[in-house]
Amino acid sequence: MCDATKYNELAIEAILDADEDAAIEILDNAKAEGITAVDLLKDGFGKGMEILGDDFAEGEAFLPDLLMASEVMKIVTDRVEEEANAGNGNIEKKGTVVIGTVKDDAHDIGKTICASMLKASGFDVCDLGKQVELQDFIDKAVELDADIIGSSALLTTTMEHQETIEKMLTEAGYKGKIKTMVGGAPVSQEWADKIGADGYSSDAISCCRLAEKLIAE
Repeated sequence: MCDATKYNELAIEAILDADEDAAIEILDNAKAEGITAVDLLKDGFGKGMEILGDDFAEGEAFLPDLLMASEVMKIVTDRVEEEANAGNGNIEKKGTVVIGTVKDDAHDIGKTICASMLKASGFDVCDLGKQVELQDFIDKAVELDADIIGSSALLTTTMEHQETIEKMLTEAGYKGKIKTMVGGAPVSQEWADKIGADGYSSDAISCCRLAEKLIAE
């Protein structure tokens, strides 16, 4: 088993166990062997979050599990940023993303993980937080000359706000100039197609892949 594979498997385990001490040890030991936090992000810690997300969707994991695992992910993304700032992460800036959970919706765990993963993957990310006024998405995107607006809706009653964002972008003349991504438990590709969003992602890993795809278009 190569070192990268070994550390990826340990990283997955650290996420599933929500073990912060183990995560730090893995990061330190891997770095000593020339394996960076960026190297472990996608197939290690990120994969662990993907597995945990699937378990949560199937009722095999619970909200506290996600909360604790997200604290471990924060350690990882902080390390990625340290490496990038030190010039060791070799992260090329890929674009700018404005992200948030729409107004009337206080759920932000998945959105926060996506924001962290995007940042760690090389995007400049402005996380507006939760219960974000719809005009704020657009105003901040224009201010930052952002490439993408990402909106999360965790309730069926707040999904309609994602459609409103699309209409507001069209009315303001920014539709197509600023790409849009949507996500959240009740959201689907069908919904994204219906409202005219540029893409849909179900988890943090696919969110990063989608953002890269939209930037490349």
